[in-house]
Amino acid sequence: MPFYTLQDVPQELVTPKHSTALGRLITGSQVEFGILSFKAGQGAEVHAHPHEQIVFVLKGRMKVFTEGSETVIGPGQAAHFLPNVPHGTKMLDDVEAVSVKGVIDGVGHKT
Repeated sequence: MPFYTLQDVPQELVTPKHSTALGRLITGSQVEFGILSFKAGQGAEVHAHPHEQIVFVLKGRMKVFTEGSETVIGPGQAAHFLPNVPHGTKMLDDVEAVSVKGVIDGVGHKT
């Protein structure tokens, strides 16, 4: 059973095709865990992927765009993105969030 110290996991650009998130990722065979950070004004363009994803905000606020609506979430709140449903985000503050995403064919966040 592997154990990790998050500070020892290299920080990287997590989803370069869709967002500006920097993060540290731990990838298993079925799930990927990440701590992501964004600066105010950054975010993820509207996109969709076959992975299920949950984003839980630790610090700051983000606007979430999905299915024609906008919702602001902050510390202690989460957004649950179902597979293949278009979604995007815009950070209203500097944000730190936990992101958990399914792994498909060895790929999680780096789609």
